[in-house]
Amino acid sequence: MTAKVRELLHSRIRDVADYPKPGVMFKDITPLLADPEAFAALTGVLAGMCEKFGATKIVGLEARGFILGAPAAVQAGVGFIPVRKAGKLPGATLAQVYDLEYGSAEIEVHAEDLAPDDRVLVIDDVLATGGTAEASLQLIRRAGAQVAGMGVLLELGFLGGRVRLEPTLKDAPLEALVTV
Repeated sequence: MTAKVRELLHSRIRDVADYPKPGVMFKDITPLLADPEAFAALTGVLAGMCEKFGATKIVGLEARGFILGAPAAVQAGVGFIPVRKAGKLPGATLAQVYDLEYGSAEIEVHAEDLAPDDRVLVIDDVLATGGTAEASLQLIRRAGAQVAGMGVLLELGFLGGRVRLEPTLKDAPLEALVTV
């Protein structure tokens, strides 16, 4: 990715102070999605990641990972698999529980959508503490597929998600297009 594309993407991420609660600086990607040039550039970079990592499928994490991952999968010519919150997928699913700061959460995938010969690129909008990403990597491996890598639009480096993910990623790469 060129410095010009990185700057374009970064310039379209808006800071929203005190959202969703006082003291939080929310990173809003909706201006990027509304800008056809920036959204097309992002889609191209993510599709290129798919080829670079040898991915055969893209997994998008609910919900903004769907928005970013689906067009990248179409452009790359690979399948798209949604990883959803528990109870949102019909039929047989494989679930993964993970810890949150206060409590736990659960994500699911259709078990039949991933096969042992699949190399999966996980896509999400933001890497924060890494809990959901870590659970998705575990879920993909439990389904029998291989993790080709992970791509995120924005990494909040000060929250330590990358460090948390290193053992679960194993040798799979993690690429963040913008880091703050």
